[in-house]
Amino acid sequence: MGNRLDGKVCIVTGAGSGMGRASAIEMAAQGGRVVVTDVNEAAGRETLSSIEDAKGEGDFFACDLRNPEAIRKLMDFTAQRFGGIDVLHNNAAVHETDLTEHTSIEDLPDEIWDMVYEINLKAIWLATKYAVPFLKQSTRGPAIVNVASTGSFVSFPQAGAYCATKGGVLMLTKATATDLAKYGIRCNCYCPGAVDTPMVQKYIDAAPDKDAIMSVLSGAHLIPRLGRPEEIAKLACFLASDDSSFVTGAAYAIDGGTLAWRGVNA
Repeated sequence: MGNRLDGKVCIVTGAGSGMGRASAIEMAAQGGRVVVTDVNEAAGRETLSSIEDAKGEGDFFACDLRNPEAIRKLMDFTAQRFGGIDVLHNNAAVHETDLTEHTSIEDLPDEIWDMVYEINLKAIWLATKYAVPFLKQSTRGPAIVNVASTGSFVSFPQAGAYCATKGGVLMLTKATATDLAKYGIRCNCYCPGAVDTPMVQKYIDAAPDKDAIMSVLSGAHLIPRLGRPEEIAKLACFLASDDSSFVTGAAYAIDGGTLAWRGVNA
């Protein structure tokens, strides 16, 4: 693989666990200098420790993505710490089923809709907005990588806010690529299927029939298993690197084939 991100200063939001943690670790392994950020300081620092244990370079900044000023400070911290920003990886997201039992469209609480929107979509716009002045100064192929979802294209039950915001991420990615092309800043997103993260593992562990819940989670995959965070991280690094220098405004499915068909494996 080599040092695909050699010297690039990378920010990864929601890097305390799951795909964000894997991406932050892989970016550092590929030579990036990574600012790990998460609202959970203990989890974020654990990711940083993994980077440092592998002789990678990074730092941690606690950031509540519902706070615009905190997002602005994240960008300032990164630029001061490492001399600029080259890659912004907007990974953090939340699902309404993590926040309430009332997840159907007709009874979803207003405040839960607002929280999902603010973290999943508004925070991506704000992080991009506040990173752009630094990305414009980058001479190392500036790039923004957003995490969308198969829910950007198809809906899931009890996930109206999640799907609406992930659909928004898809179009925000395209709009960002359009507006920032004049500065040489690329913006792409990737769309995961079900991935073996702590969030997904929680559903599996809580299910009375683990085989049944696994069938639900991976049944739409043509590759009959959950994705691995490390697989997602490889794609994130590709989109952040100069290997994807002719790619912008694109949405990459990394979903085990979910969007390729209309079936469900028995």
